[in-house]
Amino acid sequence: VEALRTAQVRARVNGVVQRRLFKEGSDVRAGQLLFQIDPAPYRAALDAAQAALAKAQANRAIAAELADRYKPLAEAKAISAQEYTAADGQRRQAEADVAAGQAAVQTARLNLAYASVTAPIAGRIGRAVVTEGALVSAAEGTLLATVQQTGRVYVNFTQASADLLRLRKAMGAQTGRTPGAGAGEVRIVLEDGSELPRSGRLLFTDLSVDPSSGQVTLRAEVPNDDGVLLPGQYVRVRLVQLEVPDAMLVPQQAVTRSNQGDTVLVVGADNKP
Repeated sequence: VEALRTAQVRARVNGVVQRRLFKEGSDVRAGQLLFQIDPAPYRAALDAAQAALAKAQANRAIAAELADRYKPLAEAKAISAQEYTAADGQRRQAEADVAAGQAAVQTARLNLAYASVTAPIAGRIGRAVVTEGALVSAAEGTLLATVQQTGRVYVNFTQASADLLRLRKAMGAQTGRTPGAGAGEVRIVLEDGSELPRSGRLLFTDLSVDPSSGQVTLRAEVPNDDGVLLPGQYVRVRLVQLEVPDAMLVPQQAVTRSNQGDTVLVVGADNKP
């Protein structure tokens, strides 16, 4: 069993965790605040970036005014062309400094926002991996918690490629037919042998065979509103892939299996096998 969506909540900035703002095992909303990392250094960095931007904007205004004043003088040959070129270059440099300052402010805002760790998806959150006072790192991507969506789950199972080949041959020889009603329906058998009252649907059959096992992977999607199926749980599946018309169902105990195949003894009217 695999969760429909799984999101690992990781640190994106360095700092000390101040608060955990959720209950472990509860349902969380997308965007809900989960952890608060100490924001003081990032708030100070934002203030410094905004001050540097204000300084760059002031320098740009001075450089632009000087360049505008020199332009008619240069056209009237009252100053040298070199003086105007230098003033215009200072204006362009001041504009570049403003652009760099705006980018620095945006980066500082992002880092400050990352100090408030939110849920990337809606779902059920597990245990908190860190506690208040823990030092987390953006470089290492410290894992804080995991959110999983389990209202619907995937069930991944495998089938031998030889079985698929036999199914295709049977359909090609018209000794079997694809199922009509209930095609693609997957029934789930739990670990205690009981069957889940609701069925899932087959999503796809993989296009490649695992060379180490000779198995093909199939995936089904199953409703799980009551949370009976848990990610990582092992279950069995029942899936109708081929219908054999006019077939006879016999108890499994009556079938003898050998290297030559499966055989069933039948008692005739004269009580002889």
